[in-house]
Amino acid sequence: MNKVILKAEELDGYLTAADKKNLAALDKLFEKALDIFPQVEKEKKDAENSLIKVYNEMGSLMQEICRETPKIHVYSFNSPQEDHPEVSRVIAKLRDINTDNREFLYYIQRSYEMLFKLAWGGSHGTQKNYLIVKTPVTKPVRNYAVHKINNIDKKIENTVMCVMLRGSLLPSMIMSKEIEEYSSNGYVTPFALFRIYRDDSKNETDMEYILDLNKSFFNFETLDGKDLVFADPMNATGGSLVTVIKYLISSGIKPRSIIFFNVISALKGSLRVVRALDNCDVYTLWMDGVLNKEAYIMPGLGDAGDRLNGQDAETNNRNIIQLIADYGAGIANLYRSQLREIENTVLGREK
Repeated sequence: MNKVILKAEELDGYLTAADKKNLAALDKLFEKALDIFPQVEKEKKDAENSLIKVYNEMGSLMQEICRETPKIHVYSFNSPQEDHPEVSRVIAKLRDINTDNREFLYYIQRSYEMLFKLAWGGSHGTQKNYLIVKTPVTKPVRNYAVHKINNIDKKIENTVMCVMLRGSLLPSMIMSKEIEEYSSNGYVTPFALFRIYRDDSKNETDMEYILDLNKSFFNFETLDGKDLVFADPMNATGGSLVTVIKYLISSGIKPRSIIFFNVISALKGSLRVVRALDNCDVYTLWMDGVLNKEAYIMPGLGDAGDRLNGQDAETNNRNIIQLIADYGAGIANLYRSQLREIENTVLGREK
C-alpha cells in the first residue's frame, strides 16, 4: 500500500497553548450563535441583532489573532475598508444555498482574482511591464494599445500549481490562468496532482489524512526549489496540505515557499498550517472560526467540490479526465494552456 497517513493528533501538536485558548473562546462564541439560529425565523429582528453582535465579537477576536500571526493574510482584515462590501457580497453568494453551479463558478473565479491581488497585485516598486495589444481596429492602419502593469515576474514565474484533487482542480486552473495573464512572458505554471483525502468515517479529533501516491501525478524535479501554490476553496483542518508538504520534504524536496489560497479558511486550519510548515503563507478571502465534530467549517458553504463539479453518481466516481470533460467547451477553451500542462503531468508521468 503506497500511502502516507497523517493523524489529527499530530496536527494538533503544532498548535500553541495560546492557539488552543483562542480556539476555545471562539467555540464558546459560536455556541451562542447556534442558540440564536432557531430564533431567526420566529423572532426575526431581535434574533438578527443578537446574531450580528455575536459575529462581530468573533470577527474582532479573529482579527486580533491574525494580527499576531503575520503568515495568515485575510482579505477582509487586510484590504482597504472600501473593498470590504465587495468581498462580503461574494462570500454571501457562495454561502447561499440558492446559488447554483454556474453562478457558484462565477463567484469562485471572482474570489481567486481577489486573492491574486491580495498576494501579488499590490505595489511592488517602480518597475513596470508594458502590454502591447493588437486591436481589431484596422483603419487607417492596424491599431495597437499600450497598457502599463506592475512587474511581478520574479514573484510568479517560479510557481508550481499543486492540486489537491478534486474540489481544488478548477480553482488551481483559475489561479494558474491569473499567473499566466500577469506574467510578461506568458508563463504557464507546471502542475502537480496529489490524491489526498480524509477518512470521513472519523471525527475531527481522530481524523486521518491519506495521500495515495499510486493515484498522484507529479515530478520531484519540478517541485524542488519552487514556490508551491495550492488553491483550495476551503481549508477546514489544514491536514491535507500538511500531509502533502511533509511527504515532499521527507523525500528531499526543499520548496522556496508555500502559498495556500482559500476562499474560506477555518482559523484552526490556518493556524495548524503556518505552525507546521516553515515559509508558508495562507491567503484567504474570509475566516470562519469554528469546525463541527465532523471537521466541516461552520457556517461554511457546504462541499465546495460538489458545488463546483456536481456530485458523482454512486456508480461513477469520475476521474480527472471525466471531470475536465464535464466542465464543457467553455472552460476547456478558456484554460487550454492549463489543461495542456495537466495532460503533460498525467501522461508524462515516469513509471
